[in-house]
Amino acid sequence: MSARTRHDHSYTIKDAARLTGLPASTLRYYEQTGVISPISRGASSGHRVYDEDDLDQLTWIACLAATGLSVSDMRQYVANGRVGPTAAAEQAELLEAQERRLALEAEHLAVRRRYVRLKVAYWRAVEAGDDARAELLSQEARSLADALKRPTPD
Repeated sequence: MSARTRHDHSYTIKDAARLTGLPASTLRYYEQTGVISPISRGASSGHRVYDEDDLDQLTWIACLAATGLSVSDMRQYVANGRVGPTAAAEQAELLEAQERRLALEAEHLAVRRRYVRLKVAYWRAVEAGDDARAELLSQEARSLADALKRPTPD
């Protein structure tokens, strides 16, 4: 992250929401919780005034949020970014942990999709009167039950 140096344009919260894809309520929340630095206020109106640096920061924060990164981890990521290269190892560890969470989430999703495919095949077998295949598919679906009961990663 660079120091605030670009102030070519200013944007309202509505503009910032439209440009970043984040709802205005999320922009306010991120400011309130310290994910982003306090946003400048208009001298006469007191309304938030976003500049291009704010939008740059919000754009990559939106990307982090899209990965499911927690608010706490986003706050840490931003703080580490202010520290600079000496926090590079911590940044990498934070993102590697998120990558592991996403991998577990993907595995769980794959099991859920497999279960649904089995149930579709089961009902197609029932519809076709293929009782032997239906029984086989039912047993296979039951074998996935334990995997489906496992909680999804946070």
